Amino acid sequence: MKRSSGQQTVLNTRFIALKICLSVIEHGRSLSQALPEGLAQFSDRRERNFTQNMVLGTLRWQIRLEAIRDQLLKKKLKAKDEDINQLILLGLYQILYMETPEHAAVSETVGVLPKLKKPWAKGLVNGVLRNFLREKEAICAEVDLKPAHRYAHPQWIVRTLRKAYPEQWEGMLAENNQIAPLTLRVNVRYQSRDALLEKLAEAGIEAIKHTVAPQGIVLLHSVDVASLPTYEEGGFSVQDPAAQQAANILAPQPEERILDACAAPGGKTTHLLEFSNNQSRVFALEKEPERLERLAENLYRLELEADYQAGDASQPESWWDGELFDKILLDAPCSATGIIRRHPDIKWHRTEEDIEALVIIQAEILTALWPLLKEGGKLLYATCSILPQENRLQIQQFLASEPTAKEICIEAEWGERQEGLGRQILPGSHGMDGFFYCLLEKVTV
Repeated sequence: MKRSSGQQTVLNTRFIALKICLSVIEHGRSLSQALPEGLAQFSDRRERNFTQNMVLGTLRWQIRLEAIRDQLLKKKLKAKDEDINQLILLGLYQILYMETPEHAAVSETVGVLPKLKKPWAKGLVNGVLRNFLREKEAICAEVDLKPAHRYAHPQWIVRTLRKAYPEQWEGMLAENNQIAPLTLRVNVRYQSRDALLEKLAEAGIEAIKHTVAPQGIVLLHSVDVASLPTYEEGGFSVQDPAAQQAANILAPQPEERILDACAAPGGKTTHLLEFSNNQSRVFALEKEPERLERLAENLYRLELEADYQAGDASQPESWWDGELFDKILLDAPCSATGIIRRHPDIKWHRTEEDIEALVIIQAEILTALWPLLKEGGKLLYATCSILPQENRLQIQQFLASEPTAKEICIEAEWGERQEGLGRQILPGSHGMDGFFYCLLEKVTV
C-alpha cells in the first residue's frame, strides 16, 4: 500500500504540472495566476517544489522541447490532443534537465495518461520518449543549430536582440533561461540590512548582501518568504535589485508630492515611502482596480501611508486634482522582456505586434504626465524591458518633441549607457533583471 501511495503522489505532481502548463500555453493564462492555483492542491512542500520546478522548466525550455518533439513525431497531433503534446514535453524536460532517473521519467509520464482518458496515446508517448533516450545526442545537436531552438526563444525576440545587441545577444538569451535568485529589500524604517542578515543566519537561512542595491539581500536558496523572520511585521519586501534602483534614483524627500503611475502591486510605491521615512506625499495610480487591493495590503503590512486611486495614467483629466508633482515615477507598461527568467510565459504572451501597441501607449502616458510636473521637477521613466524601441528610442522621440525636457545622466555602477540616453540593465548583470531607467528634468525654455 505504501508503494501504491507513493506512485499516486508522483502521478499527481505530473498531472497537476500538465494542467498548469496547458492553462498557460493552450488557454493563455498568465503563469502568475495558474501556478499558485495548481500548487495550492499540495500540502507537502516537496511535492510543491517538484511540480513548480517541472512547470517553470518546461515553459522555460518549451521552444527547444517542441523542436525535439517534432523530430520524434511522425506526424503532428490534432489540436484536441494538445494535452498529449504537452505531456511529451514534460517527459522530455525531465530527461534533459531534471535529476529524475530516465526510466522513471518515462514510466511516470506515461502513467499520467489514464487521468487524461486517452489510453490510445500510451504507446505513442512511451515510444517517443524511449526513442529520444536512444538518439538524444544526435537530435539535440540538430535542433540546436538554430539559435531560436538552442536558446528556446521566439524567433522575433532572437532577431530583435541580435540586431540591438550584436555582441551580447547570446548571453542575454542564455541569462533569460537561468533561475532568478530570490532577493529581499530591507525596510530600513524597521531594521538595518545587517540586522536582517543576522536574523536570517540565526534561522539557518543562507543570505548575502547584494552588491549594487543598498537595501538588497540575496537568498542563496529559495524559501517560503512568509516564513522568514520579520515578514509579518513588515521587516522587508521581495523585490528584484533592478527594481530597487527606482527609489534610489528618484530619492524622494519629506513633503515632496510624488506620483507613482502604474503602481500596483506597490513594490516601488512602498520603497519610495521607506526612502523618505514615510514623509513624502505619494499618490499611487493604477489602471486596473482589482490590483489596488494588493497595493493596499503591502502598504498595511509595511505600516506606510499613501493615497491611491484607480485611473488611466494617459488620461489625467479623470483623476488629477490640479496640484503639480515634485517627482513622477512612470513605471510604464512594457513587454516585460527583461524579466523572462522569472516569467517564462512571457515568451508566449508577447508578440512582435504587441510591442508596436505598447510603444504607442508608453508615448501617450509620457506626454500626458509631463504637464503634471513642476518646473524643476523630475520624472523617472522605467521599464522592465530590454527592447530599444520601448526604452532609448522612446525617450529619444520624447526629447525631440518636448523642449522643456532634459535628461539627467544617471551615474551608477550598474547598467550601461545606451547611446547617450538612460541606463540599460541586461538580464543577469549583477544578478538583476533586465531594466531600463532614464531620469528627466523639467526646465525653462
